[in-house]
Amino acid sequence: MEQQVLELLAATLEPAAETRTNAERHLELLYTNDAFPVSLISIASHASIDLSLRQAALLSLKTFVLRIWSSSLDEFQGVITINDATKDQVRHSLLALATSGDQERKIVSASSLVVSKIASVDFPDQWPSLLPTLLHSIPQSHEGQLHGGLVVLGNLVEDGFDEEQFGKSAIELVRCIYDIATDERKKLNSRALAVSIFRACFDTMELMYQTDKASVKQFMQEASDAWTPFFINVLKLPLPPIPAEEQEGDTESGSWRGTVALKTQVVKALDKIHRTFPHLLSQHTLELFGTIWESLQAHVGPYLALYVADNRQGRLEDADRLPYTLDFLVIEELDYIQTLVGSITVKRELEAQIAPEKLSNGTFNDTWIAQIMTILVGFSQITQEDEGLWDFDVNVFLSEETSETANYSPRNACSYLVQKLCRYPVLDSLLAHTKAIYEDRSSSARTKEATMFVLKQILDELDSCSKDIDPNIARAYLHYIGLAMHENDDFLRARGYILVSRLTTLPSSGLLDVVPQYARQTLAAIDQDSSDVVKVSCIRALQEYLKTLPASSAREFQVQTVAAISNYISAQDLSDLKESEDLLDTLVETLRDAIMADPSLCLEHPALDVLFTMASYGASSFQTTMLVNEAFDSITSSMAAKGSDSYAQLCAKVLPTLTGALDVGDMTSENALSDMAVSILSSLAEHGPRPLPQNFVAAVMPKLYRLLFSSNEPILNQSATITIRHIVSHDADQVFAWQDPATGKGGLEIVLLIIDRLLGPDVDDASAAEVGGLTVELVEKAGAERLGPYLMQLLRIVAVRLSTAEHASFIQNLVLVFARLALTNAKEVLDFLAQVQVEGGAGGTGLEVVLRKWLENSVHFSGYDAIRQNVMALTNIYKLHDERLANIQVQGDLMVDTSTRIKTRSQSKRTPDRYSIIPVPLKLTKVLISELANPLSPSTPGLQQNQFTDHSDDEDDEWEDEPGIVDLSNPTTTADLMAYADESRYNVRQLDDETQTYLVDFFKQASTEPDFGDLYQGLTDEEREKLHQMEKTSNQ
Repeated sequence: MEQQVLELLAATLEPAAETRTNAERHLELLYTNDAFPVSLISIASHASIDLSLRQAALLSLKTFVLRIWSSSLDEFQGVITINDATKDQVRHSLLALATSGDQERKIVSASSLVVSKIASVDFPDQWPSLLPTLLHSIPQSHEGQLHGGLVVLGNLVEDGFDEEQFGKSAIELVRCIYDIATDERKKLNSRALAVSIFRACFDTMELMYQTDKASVKQFMQEASDAWTPFFINVLKLPLPPIPAEEQEGDTESGSWRGTVALKTQVVKALDKIHRTFPHLLSQHTLELFGTIWESLQAHVGPYLALYVADNRQGRLEDADRLPYTLDFLVIEELDYIQTLVGSITVKRELEAQIAPEKLSNGTFNDTWIAQIMTILVGFSQITQEDEGLWDFDVNVFLSEETSETANYSPRNACSYLVQKLCRYPVLDSLLAHTKAIYEDRSSSARTKEATMFVLKQILDELDSCSKDIDPNIARAYLHYIGLAMHENDDFLRARGYILVSRLTTLPSSGLLDVVPQYARQTLAAIDQDSSDVVKVSCIRALQEYLKTLPASSAREFQVQTVAAISNYISAQDLSDLKESEDLLDTLVETLRDAIMADPSLCLEHPALDVLFTMASYGASSFQTTMLVNEAFDSITSSMAAKGSDSYAQLCAKVLPTLTGALDVGDMTSENALSDMAVSILSSLAEHGPRPLPQNFVAAVMPKLYRLLFSSNEPILNQSATITIRHIVSHDADQVFAWQDPATGKGGLEIVLLIIDRLLGPDVDDASAAEVGGLTVELVEKAGAERLGPYLMQLLRIVAVRLSTAEHASFIQNLVLVFARLALTNAKEVLDFLAQVQVEGGAGGTGLEVVLRKWLENSVHFSGYDAIRQNVMALTNIYKLHDERLANIQVQGDLMVDTSTRIKTRSQSKRTPDRYSIIPVPLKLTKVLISELANPLSPSTPGLQQNQFTDHSDDEDDEWEDEPGIVDLSNPTTTADLMAYADESRYNVRQLDDETQTYLVDFFKQASTEPDFGDLYQGLTDEEREKLHQMEKTSNQ
């Protein structure tokens, strides 16, 4: 068996796809053989076998476990093909491999990962000995075994425990890893791994805190009291001498790498404690702040030597995901000191140190601020690695400059910390430091640039907080910035141009009079400077000037800015430009600001042509597309506001370009280019006058018609549908009078054909998502008389398509067709739907199909207008008291599962949610009640109370930041918030006061009717209480 498996594993590593696929399929056929997993472990255990094959064996074992081991695993495929005896053998053999002391850390990591997957479902019921075995063996293990045991334990803490299991073993577990972490005889990397496991415990403890605060708090306080002295001692450890580059990876005790790894884990653990249970370290806050401060001061020199003077590789982690390079340690220290600066204790101490140093003339002798400015300038210096990247690709420079990069560096960390310090007189202190640097002839360009970088962060923060700066200080800085603009170093010159635009355009700086002068210098540099970094920095700097210059001057600079950007683009390699998203975005933003100085002037020079050129290169970029759309939307709305003539001139200029882009996109099958062109057309049509310019429909409709009949791309179809809806809304007469020369069909027939295609079975929900809005617009503009028999046919198709719709936005779009009609003709809508027969599994009469979809999805509708129309339509239907509705059964309330077991995704699929079945009148009432705002917070109907929790308890007054306030300057917070970015952010439910008033009046009237009592009995307690609160509030 082993030889067969070994050959198959070797085949999975072959470059030929067919060979790999066949081997993987044959491995899957062996899943039913109990010897298969044992063979994989045996192969992985043999040191004589090639490492790649051993890793492949463990990868195959992990896939095997995920698919067939337990139904509780998300990837489980439905059949358990392994018996209990084999499972037991696999568990013990795999654990033995993970803790065997194998020299290959990749084998240890991979095997421990599989152990954690098994433990997540088998521990403790089927594998009760796992944790006791680990806790018993780890203290007695030699170094190799210790490493494997810690890796397994770490994975178990992160993924294998639930709160109950962790609670039973927490004391013994924490004591075990504490003994390892504090044992100076152990390797530094093993001690760092132990600290990492301790930090991971806090995630589980945070969950347990919600249900058992007292016990968790006591336990964590005891643990913290034991660990904190050790942490402080580690922080005070001096770094060993910087090793030669070839020795930097040495892992022996006392090594550079081990010391950095241990110190990094300690800082990460302290930061974790402060963020989850800040009160635990309250008594040590000042000592920790002082220790980190001293550590940062000690690390500036080695950091500069390694990464600024030399070009050592940074951002390195070992096989256990432990960072071991100095740049990672510095980042953690800067982030942690930023956390400590938020402490009231630290704030009081820092302010106390400033107070006695205040001199009689009102200036500050701010010793500690001067020290921290020195630290920030040191760590903000451009590393050799970054300089090489920025020289090679200006796009990377721009991504760093705009903070839109995943490369979080000490320089980025400094920018966040300096923003936190802006409550203190940092400008004064930095000015003195800047003066000293410029007066010292030995100061490097990197040091000067770093000083300017820190100043930029301070100015940004002061401006965002609307704090004024002293004009005298501003003029003093302007002198040094002027010097920077004429330095030989490219990055220092670039920083000078960026900074001078920021400083001079601040209203409180008193420098607005010199803005035109520096704006002209910046424009000149775009054409004359030899450095690409300087050129793009100047282009970006122009944005500040264009927003600040008075209208008369801005118009003057518009022409020059457009010319400068045009010249820059013409000098670029166009193939490179397509790959430079950040550069394109900067160019578009600057061009947009230039055009908006006076949109009417863009018809007299090639501004729009330049914009469309950049749009064509950035069509595949979401960000660039969005910026182009925003720019053109602003231009269109501004031109439309000037009158029909201006709008017509705009159309005459841009329509040939846009329709040409559609032709090119069609010929080259570049959907992104067509998407861009249609989106701009949509904006043009949306802001158009009523009626539209002559021949607008003739120029646009043939292109859109062709696209909608040839494309299956969702975004393109949606944009094209919206564009036609705007055209019909603004000038239906021109649409109906137009005849397509290619087909001879009239405009009305063309629109009907488009709707028929989008509602057909061959078009998916996403592509047809906007067809409902077009249908409503056509029905309202054409009217029953013009549509004739097509009206009933059209509504029948909508009802049939609604029966198969699945996407919430598409369902809303189709339902609103009937909702809009029900606003004025509710009875006719019901009568028509009752005559329609819908075939298929979810079929029945149109009345049954539409009402089920309507009522079951109403709570997901979004947008003020949509919710208001929906509410009014449903109340109109309710008021009919149509007897047919009582005979239609729909989905009611969710039947809550009382089990406390956590459901995995696979379990949720096998046991979906169940709902009660209730009649339409009751469901309709429930839906309308759900649309009522909470009477306790009527001012914010669409916004729930802040859900951020405070773990500090009432006695914790260590932190000034209130629990409901999110610190967006913190990178961790930013990352956490971004992790929640999904489609729900675009589907926010919002109610308005008008709708609420309408609903309150409706329920007041409905409650007086005889049959409301029967409906009331079917409501839940929460729904009844909501009605009671509504009545109480409305009577006040």
